[in-house]
Amino acid sequence: MVSDGTRHPLFARFYAGVAGPALEKAGMADYRRRLTAGLAGEVVEIGAGHGLNFPHYPPDVTRLVAVEPEPRLRALATRAARTAPVPVDVTGARAERLPFVDGSFDSAVACLVLCSIADPAAALAELHRVLCPGGRLRFFEHVRADTAAMRRVQAFVDATFWPRLCGGCHTGRDTRSAITAAGFTVTEIEHFPFPPTRVPSPAAAHVLGTAVRP
Repeated sequence: MVSDGTRHPLFARFYAGVAGPALEKAGMADYRRRLTAGLAGEVVEIGAGHGLNFPHYPPDVTRLVAVEPEPRLRALATRAARTAPVPVDVTGARAERLPFVDGSFDSAVACLVLCSIADPAAALAELHRVLCPGGRLRFFEHVRADTAAMRRVQAFVDATFWPRLCGGCHTGRDTRSAITAAGFTVTEIEHFPFPPTRVPSPAAAHVLGTAVRP
């Protein structure tokens, strides 16, 4: 693992080979379709992973720039881009330092990534910068739990083992507040547990929504 935190080879193999397929079987694909529905024009997706969102982008997207700093996942995303229904450019940039000029994109997508970015405030500020005025941020993230008891569990696992095992992931981030603090206006948001399990999980609380750059 390198000093900038972008290499997570064990987690990348586990996510691409085990966790990702399991989540798709649990219904993740439906949320990915809802996340990308109605997008058009130039789109940037941060933390694109190995490209599981690519098949769901609608044909009105003229170009998708997929940002993924983890080398193994980026290689898999490059392979997935070859069969995507829209033109996809995969780049190894980091979300905290996007190499694009101001107002470059019509929309942005953040999918299960703001939990693991080292500086989510910087990443959201960058998304705000590269979106055109009126541009939309679509987000699908697991977030801070609703109950105080589960928030205590999240604080414990985030301070001990969870980020080390899960590629820097934090279970208890207040993502909606972070999006608002970056200057976005949240226009739609849905809260739900995913995947549905009998045993409560610190990573179960999810949100799916849209925010607009005024």
